[in-house]
Amino acid sequence: MCDCHIRGPAYVCKGVQVIDRDELAERFERHRPALRSVAYRMLGSLSEADDAVQEGWLRLDRSDPTAIDDLHSWLTVVVGRVCLDMLRARQSRREDYVGPWLPEPVVSNEDANEPQAQAELADTVGLAMLVVLESLTPAERLAFVLHDVFAVPFEEIATVLGRTPQATRQLASRARRRVQTAVPAPDPDRVAQRRTVDAFLSAARDGNFDDLLEILDPDVTFRVDTGALTPYDGAHLVGSDAVARQVLKTAPIFAPNCRPALVNGSAGFVAVAHGKPIAVVGFIVTGGRIAAIDIVADRRKLGNVDLPD
Repeated sequence: MCDCHIRGPAYVCKGVQVIDRDELAERFERHRPALRSVAYRMLGSLSEADDAVQEGWLRLDRSDPTAIDDLHSWLTVVVGRVCLDMLRARQSRREDYVGPWLPEPVVSNEDANEPQAQAELADTVGLAMLVVLESLTPAERLAFVLHDVFAVPFEEIATVLGRTPQATRQLASRARRRVQTAVPAPDPDRVAQRRTVDAFLSAARDGNFDDLLEILDPDVTFRVDTGALTPYDGAHLVGSDAVARQVLKTAPIFAPNCRPALVNGSAGFVAVAHGKPIAVVGFIVTGGRIAAIDIVADRRKLGNVDLPD
């Protein structure tokens, strides 16, 4: 390792300028979207993900950049380590959470055609997947996300966790089995997804119980995250009959003014009142029927939601 230090706006190695600090910042910005994707999968929160990515920059700024062979790999591991610390720190804060926890949703327009928007949509992860990831231990989550999603070698992940590569491999394997068992595979055709979700919304608006039963999978799951500290009746239901009855009970609140949107890359909608989002509703559509409905109604998680056109 060379004897580098920061001198003014540039990094200096043995008295010779090798990396301009502004250039390093530009290189970091090129990696920011990918790092944000890592952090969002780890934390399920856009605001916390941004904090983790910013901490990644601060650690890079304090490091010796000339000693880094692969900046993308180095930053991915560093941000993963930051997220691991954040997950461990917040575990105690979740003990008083009442009812289902759902992640902060990623909402975008369905007709976004520009390449950047498509890339962002392709890089999202479903709400149901994030719920399962939240049930893992922080170490399992890190091993699974970094290895299975971002192809980080187990040897590098092991250094973050302070475990052997073999133990780290076992963590990822346990997490993988949990994810594959708990999350149904959605239909890949977003146009078909939209038809099913629109049919659901139409049946809810019309108060048609039988039509809802036709659209819902018999084992459909229904979760509502209100962010409340007191129990909310009907916040977690399983089965088409119970879910259909709950949907009809709450339809007068959400159904009159809903705007179609992509919610974490899948067909969903945003419920609006007085020009502001009051809930984001995500779906898993499997085999043309709705297998999961996740409603984020915690206002603290709607701050980053832009109303779809």
